[in-house]
Amino acid sequence: TSYVARHSWATEALRQNIHYFLKWTFISAISGVTIGLAGTLFGLGIQKATAFWKSHSWTLYLLPLVGLLIVWLYRFAHEEKNRGTDMVLDSISSTEEVTPATAPLIFISTLLSHLATASVGREGAALQLGGSLGNLIGKAFRLDEKDRKIAIMCGMSAGFSSIFGTPLAAAVFAMEVISIGVMYYAALVPCVFSAFVGVSVAKFLGLAPEHYEIGLVPEFGASSALLTVLIGILCACVGIFLCVSLHQCGHAYRKIFPNPYIRVLAGSAIFIVLTLLFPARLYNGSGAQIIEMVFEGEKIPVYAFLMKILFTGVALGAGFKGGEIVPTLAVGATMGAAFGNFWGFEPSLCAACGMLALFAGVTNCPVATIFMGFELFGFEGMKYFALAVSVSFALSGYYGLYSSQKFTYSKTRTEFINRKAH
Repeated sequence: TSYVARHSWATEALRQNIHYFLKWTFISAISGVTIGLAGTLFGLGIQKATAFWKSHSWTLYLLPLVGLLIVWLYRFAHEEKNRGTDMVLDSISSTEEVTPATAPLIFISTLLSHLATASVGREGAALQLGGSLGNLIGKAFRLDEKDRKIAIMCGMSAGFSSIFGTPLAAAVFAMEVISIGVMYYAALVPCVFSAFVGVSVAKFLGLAPEHYEIGLVPEFGASSALLTVLIGILCACVGIFLCVSLHQCGHAYRKIFPNPYIRVLAGSAIFIVLTLLFPARLYNGSGAQIIEMVFEGEKIPVYAFLMKILFTGVALGAGFKGGEIVPTLAVGATMGAAFGNFWGFEPSLCAACGMLALFAGVTNCPVATIFMGFELFGFEGMKYFALAVSVSFALSGYYGLYSSQKFTYSKTRTEFINRKAH
């Protein structure tokens, strides 16, 4: 009787696993194609907007008009309280709903922000775009509440992957970012499949994945390991400063300028003055251009990472839309390169370590970050990347870009804490 019961249970479990695999293979393929198309259109739009402002300096003065339009769009759609990526994360860990209007609003408003040279990213916006569309796909397939959460993670993976071209990092990031210490393994197949389909769609339509050459990677030894640990420590400190700065900028704007229209006009004025003070415009836009300059060996001011934090805080706090991820990577790259130049130790490698360590520190996603290192830079520097990422993650505390992110388990003890990020 015991053998029959075990055999029956095993057979039923196998049937459920096959059903799960077939169902999510189909749904994740649909999600990957749909959101891959939307992400590709979004990514190409960002490229066009960036190219336009680089050749037409007057677009900076569109900031007040663009800001007012963004505020009006969110008010018109009754989305004034839309919390962006935090709302997407809460929709997975709680009962909060991702609103259908999120996708078109973040798509349009991020493109407008980039056109006017605002210091905002794109991957964070892609998470919102993908999460919103993933939720709609889940509803279209009449998925229950638990499966719809997986559909949202599918959308996040496909959106991130199509924009950035890192499917492994995108898949793991969507599972890792919500609850630190617990990964949603039920979403493994859906997230991996949708990420690879999404990036394939993007490549087919001409949106090239990000990749940087770091040149010669020195042999890993005691002295190089020590320098890498120092980079990780610095990135943890700068990551805390970055998170606090972005959050406090938003709070300060809302306290001083309660009216969102006045707030965005004030932010526009501050941003225009800052840009005129630094006419090279290194700190405008997402930061992708300054990352490319770093890896091409061009000279960047030592204080560049601080200026990028300032420009990004001013833009996002005022109400311009976009992500924080590429600006974060730009901060890490410029700081890492400055560290490498100071110590005479492979600036490109240090820039790569800085990018990854800072990303891990502010998103609290070390596993996804290590995969990102492999996809962005190749495998040669993985010993350095893993060390820098580990140190930054351990020392960055419970700070994060996303206030809805939960720390299910402690970073330093095998202890359940269930607290939200600062």
